[in-house]
Amino acid sequence: MYKSLAVFCGSRNGNSPLYEQHARELGRLIAENDVRLVYGGGNKGLMGAVADGVLHNGGYVIGVMPEILISWEQQHQKLSELHTVPDMHTRKRMMYDLCDAAVVLPGGTGTLDEMFEMITWNTLNIHDKKIILLNSAGYYNSLLQHINTMYLEGFLYSDLRESILVCNTPDAIFDVLY
Repeated sequence: MYKSLAVFCGSRNGNSPLYEQHARELGRLIAENDVRLVYGGGNKGLMGAVADGVLHNGGYVIGVMPEILISWEQQHQKLSELHTVPDMHTRKRMMYDLCDAAVVLPGGTGTLDEMFEMITWNTLNIHDKKIILLNSAGYYNSLLQHINTMYLEGFLYSDLRESILVCNTPDAIFDVLY
C-alpha cells in the first residue's frame, strides 16, 4: 500500500499544455486515492500544478525546499507541511525518506538529477522504491532510448528499463501502483 508519493518535475510548465494537464490530473488522483504528495515545495510550473491538483481535491501535501531555492521557486503558501532544508542533497534524502514510491514528470536537469539518484540508490540497494516515469506526449522517449544504449553498450549492471515503470497517462500510474 502506498501512503505517499514523491513527485519530481519541472519548476516551469514546458511547451506542451499536456504537461500541466497531466500534473494537475496526477494531483487530483493522488488526493482521490488518499495518498500524500511529497514534492519540492514550489508554486510555479509543474511543481505548483501537481500541488494545486492535490490541494484543490482535499489532499495532503508535504513540500521540501532548500534554503537556496526559496526566492527562486517561490514556496507554495498553502501546503499541509513545508520543510526548509539547508541544501539540495538534504532535500532529495528527505523526499526519499518520506515517500513509498516516486513519480517523475517532465522537467529539466534538476528533475533528471533526482530521478537518476533514486535509480542509483535502487541499484546500490540503498532502497527499493518503485520509480514511475510519466511520459507525457513522449517527453522521455529519447531518454529511454539512451538508457537502452547505456545497457547495450555495457555500462549498466542491469537493464534499467526493468526498474523504471513507464506510463503515458496519470491514470496508468495508479494501475501499476495497485
